Amino acid sequence: MAAIEKVKVVVLGDSGVGKTSLTYLIAHNKPLISPGWTVGCSVEVKLHRFKEGTQAQNTFFVELWDVGGSNGHRNTRNVFYQPTHGIILVHDLTNRKSQVNLQKWLTEILNQDSSNPTFQQVDVDPEQFLGSTQIPILVIGTKFDLAEEKQRKNQYRRLSSSIAEQCGADEIFVNCFQARSLAPGTSNSVKLTRFFDKVIERRYYSRVSPFSDKRRIPPYIMAPSTPLSTNKPPQYLSPRFYHMD
Repeated sequence: MAAIEKVKVVVLGDSGVGKTSLTYLIAHNKPLISPGWTVGCSVEVKLHRFKEGTQAQNTFFVELWDVGGSNGHRNTRNVFYQPTHGIILVHDLTNRKSQVNLQKWLTEILNQDSSNPTFQQVDVDPEQFLGSTQIPILVIGTKFDLAEEKQRKNQYRRLSSSIAEQCGADEIFVNCFQARSLAPGTSNSVKLTRFFDKVIERRYYSRVSPFSDKRRIPPYIMAPSTPLSTNKPPQYLSPRFYHMD
């Protein structure tokens, strides 16, 4: 039986925005009853059907790397960023600062190789994220139920310009304690599926290596021992994977 290939999606955002609950909901299709604080990084794995219902359908593992948002670990977080095939930026819809800080998080991962450990926040150029060869990004706003309640009381107004708009990325709003937030067939589920498909397509079907994966090889390479002059069908080798424990 052939090994199932995988991609790595890094999940970033301030502490307390609900990244752990979100990754659990995505991976298990049910809410996490007692979420805790993430120290360092935790990983959830989702089985995803790439381009389901088409001739190109295939099964992949999507690793969701939930990186702790504590400022105390800012200078050591970059160990979790290599390689990165996709990015999910998470903010709390009731905490406007957490949405503003998404630009800081995006800058951090884009500057992970910078020699300046106390990096200064810089403006993110949206052009970096447009086009078929750039790393896919999805923005997710959590605590949608609380935001709706605040909106009814005129205590909440969503920012007019978000990082999603700047990067040309999809954005979804969820309540991590309701499985129906990502129920099959919903707009949220469609956007999430489209994001995972895009991550897989860039990782395995694009000729250009995605951001921060300098060691990428094609999903299948011809075995050098296969004589090209024979009539035998070419043999293929499975790809190597780079995984940090």
